[in-house]
Amino acid sequence: MEIRATVLCENCVFFSSGAIAEHGWSVYLETEQGNFLFDTGGGKAIINNAQCFHKDLSKVKGIILSHSHYDHTGGLFSVLDYTGKVKVYSHPEIFKNSYSVRNGKERYIGIPYRREVLESKGADFIFNTNFTEIAPGIMLSGEVPRKTSFEKGDTDLVLKNEKGYVQDIIIDDQTLIINSKKGLVIVLGCSHSGIVNIINYAIEKTGQKHIHAIFGGTHLGPVSEETKNKSIEALKKYDIESLGTSHCTGLEATMRIFREFRERFFFCNVGTVIEV
Repeated sequence: MEIRATVLCENCVFFSSGAIAEHGWSVYLETEQGNFLFDTGGGKAIINNAQCFHKDLSKVKGIILSHSHYDHTGGLFSVLDYTGKVKVYSHPEIFKNSYSVRNGKERYIGIPYRREVLESKGADFIFNTNFTEIAPGIMLSGEVPRKTSFEKGDTDLVLKNEKGYVQDIIIDDQTLIINSKKGLVIVLGCSHSGIVNIINYAIEKTGQKHIHAIFGGTHLGPVSEETKNKSIEALKKYDIESLGTSHCTGLEATMRIFREFRERFFFCNVGTVIEV
């Protein structure tokens, strides 16, 4: 399967006239099975950048939301103006009450729009919790089993209820997995399930151990030093041909991954193109 992935939204942009950066993540995927949009960024950049890179949003066969957070779902409202009625693949908890509480400051970080508003614009939500093939060779992880002892998530991300806060383990976090002739292509959202858990699950479900490319947010920026250290050490043990980090990985973790992977590493900023 031939694949061309173009990063439309990310925190950084270099050498791309007219493109803009924002805190968020979105990838435009062109495949033999049709075009898909993986996440939609925060909503400020996606339309501008799609036009800048000549990516026709009206030709998208489906939209995939990796999880509920605004920096991955905020652009959906605007994208629907171009797609019209379109399948939107996501976990059923995509509309949950998500908050961040850092340094005592509460902030709502969930999807910015109500379900009925998005459906009125054409969103046809297809919910999944299990490993699901949405087109031949193109799969969604569904809920990733949390098996490692060290990937404990970001304790500042919480769910809010009448009794207060409880840590959100972000069970809705899911990853896109493509089984290509050259090996697995794994497109990460924020890796809230833990990047090691994600890789292990992708290998388990596909039987393919060679990873041609894995890229996206690893969420190694805000997590504990133990999680960061053990995750990076674990990554070195896999058969990974190329690894690209972005968004929530953080500069420190990105530099550490670069030192370990060197020529196999790439930085996944706005305008980055991955071809298989």
